[in-house]
Amino acid sequence: MRIEVAGENSLILYFGETTAPEISAKVQRASKKLSAALGDVIIDQVTSYASLLLIFDPLAIDQYAVRKIIHKTLGADESSTNENSASESSTLVELPVYYSEESGPELSLISKNSGLSIEEIITLHQSLTYRVYAIGFAPGFAFLGQVDERIASPRLSTPRLKVPRGAVGIADRQTAIYPDVSPGGWNLIGLCPTRMFDPNSTPHMPVSVGDEVRFKGISKDEFLALGGEIGDYQ
Repeated sequence: MRIEVAGENSLILYFGETTAPEISAKVQRASKKLSAALGDVIIDQVTSYASLLLIFDPLAIDQYAVRKIIHKTLGADESSTNENSASESSTLVELPVYYSEESGPELSLISKNSGLSIEEIITLHQSLTYRVYAIGFAPGFAFLGQVDERIASPRLSTPRLKVPRGAVGIADRQTAIYPDVSPGGWNLIGLCPTRMFDPNSTPHMPVSVGDEVRFKGISKDEFLALGGEIGDYQ
């Protein structure tokens, strides 16, 4: 673990240099332990693939005291060999997707680049269980990984000005669902009717960092019946 100053009242903890389920699990454990150890002096925590950002109240504690608590709290976790379960405290969430060339305009592009049929691409995308590594870019935008390397695709050279809510995309070996209408440069392969962020619901999002996600193909009629809409791609 490496600790660096990220601001006058924040520290960032690095747990590795690669994207891996065991590193993500270590970040999650650290977040929970430090939340309990630091209590009200923590203003916010931001978890990512291999790092944890701690923002603390500078009027209540300084960075040296925070560092001391970090080492005391996480020392046992750093040396442990039996706490490496990547599925620790995770929830498996199934999300429906309407896969088609109508709802996924880049299916044909991925097919051309990979040599796979559209049906094979859809099957591969549904075949894996994905870990929620981070949530960012927009509220509810969950970065999921990793897709089968055969369908991994670079971001579009020219991003779209408008991606519809619920669009399911691939960028390199990540996949994600756009929680709302926004610009975006991911390769779109389908549409999900599930709202990924709803400020009027509790919880606001169907997934959290550390959860696992599986996709299940549905028909267009099922998609519409679940409240999905075929949006504009610009």
